[in-house]
Amino acid sequence: MRSFRDAKLMAKSLRETLAARQIPLSHSETLEIVARQFGYDDWNVLAAKIGEAGVVPAGEGAAADGVSLQMGIPILRIFDIEKAREFYLGFLGFSLDWDHRYGENFPIYMQLSRSGLKLHLSEHHGDASPGSTVFVWMQGVDAYRAELIGKGYAYSKPGIQEEGPGGRMLEVPDPFGNRIRFCEKRA
Repeated sequence: MRSFRDAKLMAKSLRETLAARQIPLSHSETLEIVARQFGYDDWNVLAAKIGEAGVVPAGEGAAADGVSLQMGIPILRIFDIEKAREFYLGFLGFSLDWDHRYGENFPIYMQLSRSGLKLHLSEHHGDASPGSTVFVWMQGVDAYRAELIGKGYAYSKPGIQEEGPGGRMLEVPDPFGNRIRFCEKRA
């Protein structure tokens, strides 16, 4: 089985397979696809992870006791899919990775992502409590705030808290009472 260390070979194999089916892609396009398959935003991030000593990507390796924990994904409760899309996709700039319903007229469950952060949103009763808080370490908190303010979203004008826990913090409440705290470590 190939690992993330074989990413360039995987991209080459993908490119050759698609070319045989008359689907031409550049080498860089296939590198980007492979990076996304490993859960990274782009090839540059994956390449950096490959080069870092001791970094074990999701699904690879385990501690001596056989246990391997990976990054958790917060689940936030939502009540209105259109408001959720407007807020998370439009305002916060996340991308929809996938969504799922067990059938017609069932609650939705979806995964969103941006810059390596993944969030799950759920209309299912019992999946999460309204009013939850998610803490996110980040870089570029001022640029992100400027991006959000520039969108002119009528329901949120987030400000920077200079003395947040661990650093400068941008807290953004969603329409369902949940809060996301984007925090940049102090220098």
